[in-house]
Amino acid sequence: MNDLNSEAGTILVLLERMRTQRLPRALDIKAKVDQGERLDSFDIQFLQEVFEDAKTLQPKWVQHPELNEIIGTIIHLYHEITTKALANEERGDLV
Repeated sequence: MNDLNSEAGTILVLLERMRTQRLPRALDIKAKVDQGERLDSFDIQFLQEVFEDAKTLQPKWVQHPELNEIIGTIIHLYHEITTKALANEERGDLV
């Protein structure tokens, strides 16, 4: 397999993981924080793993500007989750 095919295969695997694993879990967490709930340790661990992967994979995504819209949408989703989760934590500390 040449480098181009290998690169395309890697991107396809990463996008499939996003579609089947990461996105459904992120949407579940978003629904949770939108209802005013706080993150549990499993949610936090998941988000930490996602952020570490994003940091590691950033050079790969830079090489594929055709994925910018997808990546931007995902980043926005995680921003919404973390912002709402922080607000829930702060509100919880006041109760």
